[in-house]
Formats: sequence, C-alpha cells, structure tokens
Amino acid sequence: MAFVYVLRSIKDEKLYIGSTRQLLVERLVRHNKGQVPSTRMRIPFTLLYSESFDDFSNARKRELYLKSGSGREYLLRILAKRAGTQAAKGVRL
Repeated sequence: MAFVYVLRSIKDEKLYIGSTRQLLVERLVRHNKGQVPSTRMRIPFTLLYSESFDDFSNARKRELYLKSGSGREYLLRILAKRAGTQAAKGVRL
C-alpha cells in the first residue's frame, strides 16, 4: 500500500505534497522530527489530506498531478470543501 498526503506547516502555513510507502502516522512523525530534509525548516506539520493506492507508482503519479497547476486547483477546492472556505484562504502551495 502507498499514500499521497498533504501536510500544512504550522510555522509558515504552506502545504507540502508527498507520497510514501510508509504508514501515514510514521511519515508524519518523521516530518515533525526533522528527518525529512525538504521539510526540516518548516516543522511542525499537520496532516490535511491523504489518498491510498495499491502500488507506489500510482501514488507517485497522483503526487505529480497534485503538484501541477490543475492539480493544485483541485486540491484547494477539496480542502475548501472539507474545512470551509476560510481554512483554504491564505494557503500557499
């Protein structure tokens, strides 16, 4: 099993989109301990969104889509629906 996930930095409110073969809880712990070089300077994080996949290649494809222009728009719409429009305002990707 693999996952695509979206984290929000509490420090700067930016989003991080990633994919992993690890359990999401374990991956979030690694991010918050500063063990992921690309996010080390932005800890702590909260998990906003995730999707599960049967294999990592599909998760990676979805991650790349969510990082594209249309994927970012889709993601912001999903986050706005889940948390209300106020929560999505000010989110920076």
